Amino acid sequence: MSFILRCLDCGHKAPYHPMSYVCPKCDSGWRYAEYDLDTIAKTLPVQLGKRPFGLWRYRELLPVRNPNPAIALGEGGTPLIQASNLGMMLGCPNIFIKDERQGPTASFKDRQAAVSIAALKEAGITEMVVASTGNVAIAYSAYAARAGIKLWAFVTSLVPAVKMREIGLYGSQVVKVTGSYDEVKRAAAEFATQRNLYRNQGARSAPAVESMKTIAYEISEQITAYFGQPEQKNGEKQALWRTPDWYIQAVSGGMGPVGVAKGFDELKQMGFINKKPAIVCIQAAGCAPMANSWKKGLSVAEPVKEPRTHIETLATGDPGRLYPILREIVDETGGAFESVTDEEAFRAMHVIAKMEGISAEPASAVAFAGLFKLIRAGVIKQDDTVVVNCTGHTMPPEKFVLGDNWTRNVILPEKKPKEKETPKEGVLAALSHVVPERFPRIVIVDDTTEARLLIRRILQSQGDFTLFEATNGKEALRTIRREKPDLIILDLMMPELDGFGVLDELKADSETASIPVIVSTAKELTGEEREKLKGQIQSLLQKGDFMSDEFLDEVHTVIR
Repeated sequence: MSFILRCLDCGHKAPYHPMSYVCPKCDSGWRYAEYDLDTIAKTLPVQLGKRPFGLWRYRELLPVRNPNPAIALGEGGTPLIQASNLGMMLGCPNIFIKDERQGPTASFKDRQAAVSIAALKEAGITEMVVASTGNVAIAYSAYAARAGIKLWAFVTSLVPAVKMREIGLYGSQVVKVTGSYDEVKRAAAEFATQRNLYRNQGARSAPAVESMKTIAYEISEQITAYFGQPEQKNGEKQALWRTPDWYIQAVSGGMGPVGVAKGFDELKQMGFINKKPAIVCIQAAGCAPMANSWKKGLSVAEPVKEPRTHIETLATGDPGRLYPILREIVDETGGAFESVTDEEAFRAMHVIAKMEGISAEPASAVAFAGLFKLIRAGVIKQDDTVVVNCTGHTMPPEKFVLGDNWTRNVILPEKKPKEKETPKEGVLAALSHVVPERFPRIVIVDDTTEARLLIRRILQSQGDFTLFEATNGKEALRTIRREKPDLIILDLMMPELDGFGVLDELKADSETASIPVIVSTAKELTGEEREKLKGQIQSLLQKGDFMSDEFLDEVHTVIR
């Protein structure tokens, strides 16, 4: 497919070659690929019906003239998963996870590596240099090995050793640099210059940016498959695909959302979509030059000289030109920059694992922590559709996420010299410390199946409760009187007998009057209703406004 590079600074157009790093007219390193979108718009819909779901499905819109299937690894085509439990907990049901962990090396950097290596192979380049905090080098190493390209991977010494070993496993030369990521990039650049080797340019590389926009194409197709084609408005052309209201991604340098935004922009230019989603970029608070500068209204980012975050993959202190580019995108789409603490990220990491069965690395968890923050602040509304980019190897720093007491230890009795097996009684005695004879008993009362399931899942994530359910007030009273629970979790709005009625009956019965009650309700209570609950319940939690850990803390406090 024919394409051209257009300089973002002077507008000059020139052909693409990997070793041509700057505009021949003004020396700017910022050039993006342009295509004949009018022609593509006429032919692509027909072509899509003949192609599998994956990155090269959109080959006409990628800067590789003749994609080589021999070096592909099944990149792109990652699933879009509805986070049903998370959505119920947050009161925002249409939350979707773009699961980029399911790429060949478990990160969205696979897209970048696939297109970049394909372009290098096409240009006859056999050796390259990359600077990385882990995932980029892993992805490039895999694709370079497949394409027969020698790779020099410069990484910061803070990269986990297991990731360094994976880079080396592919045959790449690993160069560990003691210093910040910004310093690593400078060292890699000097090495590449000395040896006249191709150096990965990140956001200044057309293949890298173009690869990321395929995420936008896939999301648009997947959202449309879920909700159906968008409704046609008066005077508006019928759009081919839908888009979410929000796209959220954790950022370090920011190339990912720049590419994704370019994808949505091209789709709108071709008439495939009617609106672009709001782009949201989340940073770790210990290194958040873009979020901090945006909130101050600055057009140029204030660098962070000494990053203070345990999430090293997001520790880019100076985003340079990418900040004004991203700032324009965020402002134009009605998006936002936000920052979250490491603690918020680790907590989010734990929550999405417990609630959705998705284990994400801390850098991805930053995006989810940002999502939680924006929903609570009312920026993201309950009926909005949100897509969160989830990417990266699962390298959970357990000391931050799980604490010290996350295992149950069993010490089996020592065997006597002539015993062949541990006596059964000894094993059972040892296991009794792991599985007590009686778990705390909790009755969940709610007429909504989804709400009961959510609370059950949150409680079961701890594994130490016996749970009962009731779907209305009368059934609840029967269950409570029979089981004599340690705690009742009660909804207020129910058929037959509402929560207020249940409370009155419980308090009137000496056998149930002392059982603690936590009210979990979606109802906006009046002052009179709040007054009525005083002295009858231990706590009041608003559905869609509590996190799983907060809920569990409250439960443990009550039954302790």
